[in-house]
Amino acid sequence: MLVYIFPQKFLKNFLILVLGFVSSASFAWTDSYPKNPKVDVLNYQFKIELSDDTDVIKCEVLVDVKYLGEGVENLRLDLVKASEALENKGMIISSIQSDGVDLYYIHEGDELQIKLPSRSQTNEEKQYKIVYSGIPASGLKIAENKYGDRTFFSDNWPDKGRNWLAIVDHPYDKATSEFIVTAPSHYQVVSNGLKIEETDLGDGNRITHWKQSVPIASWLYVLGVARFAMQEVDQFDHKSIQTWVYYQDREKGFYDFAVPTKQVLEYYSDYIGPFSYEKLANIQSNSVSGGMEAASAILYSESSVVGDRNTRWRNVIIHEIAHQWFGNSVTEYDWDDVWLSEGFATYFTLLFREHAYGRDDFLEGLANSKRTVDSFHEKNPEYRIVHDNLSDMSKVVSSHTYQKGSWILHMLRGVVGTENFWKGIRAYYAKYQNKNATTDDFRFEMEKASGQDLKWFFEQWLYKPGTLKLEGIWTYDPALKLVKIDLDQVQNDGSQFRMPIQVAIKTKDKIEEKLILIDSKENQFGIQVDEEPEEIILDPKTWVLMDWKLEKGN
Repeated sequence: MLVYIFPQKFLKNFLILVLGFVSSASFAWTDSYPKNPKVDVLNYQFKIELSDDTDVIKCEVLVDVKYLGEGVENLRLDLVKASEALENKGMIISSIQSDGVDLYYIHEGDELQIKLPSRSQTNEEKQYKIVYSGIPASGLKIAENKYGDRTFFSDNWPDKGRNWLAIVDHPYDKATSEFIVTAPSHYQVVSNGLKIEETDLGDGNRITHWKQSVPIASWLYVLGVARFAMQEVDQFDHKSIQTWVYYQDREKGFYDFAVPTKQVLEYYSDYIGPFSYEKLANIQSNSVSGGMEAASAILYSESSVVGDRNTRWRNVIIHEIAHQWFGNSVTEYDWDDVWLSEGFATYFTLLFREHAYGRDDFLEGLANSKRTVDSFHEKNPEYRIVHDNLSDMSKVVSSHTYQKGSWILHMLRGVVGTENFWKGIRAYYAKYQNKNATTDDFRFEMEKASGQDLKWFFEQWLYKPGTLKLEGIWTYDPALKLVKIDLDQVQNDGSQFRMPIQVAIKTKDKIEEKLILIDSKENQFGIQVDEEPEEIILDPKTWVLMDWKLEKGN
């Protein structure tokens, strides 16, 4: 089939017609976590005692619950029980009460089932007090830092919070939280939200109370206890920007984290929507190897502090701050949709880099991502971005979740246009700020913003594996003044794509750009050109994740 290229003014309607087919496939993946839509945890209050004499932590957790439907008989929470398999690490429950009455419970493995005195009623609110203690097998790292000092740092991603906190350990249930920590007074304590109390108790201990008033998913709860140097760096929208580093790294850490935090906050607030949280703290820790985007209090590897503001850690800072919008404020409803967190943070890191450091830096980031995508696909040709009923949490993310997810957003922007892309992003954020969203929710907002049916795009890039490789030949007919292009999809992984792709036609005097639609394994196009081209380039502005080769034929 020979497809002629229409004048530019007709391209918008042409693409809506050609690309706007409705797929017969319907996708409704859901991970295997046993959700209960009738139960909504409103707030957790964690009272935690820490000691230098033992790694045992003592916890009293108040859980405020609202029942959204009637008939609930058991409240299910996640909490890892101590066992021989964990070398006797884990938590042992002392008591569970509600309204001063002891409740029956079953605690096995990592599941806690609390028997309710009576079946729930719609809109009924209850508070439960759970008292337990133990040595965390994971989730809270109690260890010496690089200077040999004892520290306590959370490491909840993706579902390790249950090792020390009694919670609904899944992103679908968001709640506010409080950490009330009693620890030896030579430590400082940092957590989510605002510090509302710090009191020396006179017995060598200090109590520190942090309150997070914005609902977040449980893996975003954070605790850092160490001998810190803390700096109030600046303010953004009347909210504190803070640096927390080991006291030995005070000078280097204050220098490294001073930028570009405020500039990043300003950019995302201007382009996406308001920052949700009460502060933004950058925290040096020994519980993560890169960065962990806990809401309002980001953890970075202890090796991140070097005193030179290097590009690697600069980009990590940008990425983790992007998560405050995507992943933290707008949170995926299922782990299967984790690209809504990691793919978004990766792409919005590139967008800030383009804004702050220029187009070349942006293109370099895209090129690096493509190399990672290609390498991963070669080893994992069946991998798709949106998981199908994920049960193995060790596989919750891959480089594809980050890098290919980022490229998918970039290609989506190319399909709908930059103006519509930002319009859709702002609408998506406004609708789901401090809530949960799915891939379909995002698609719906982008369709509204662009006026296009985008199911075809989401289906092929997110719900199916594959890569796009094009090879072709072009010739010029001087009598017809026509460039003929034969362009084939040559990937051998079984995939097939539909994509609009720009073509740059370079003649002696000018460069013209046309838009073609790849929609078959074999494609032919005819483009009117007054003189024979010197060169024809596919995707000159780098919008499509693909490999291509186009040669001049005889």
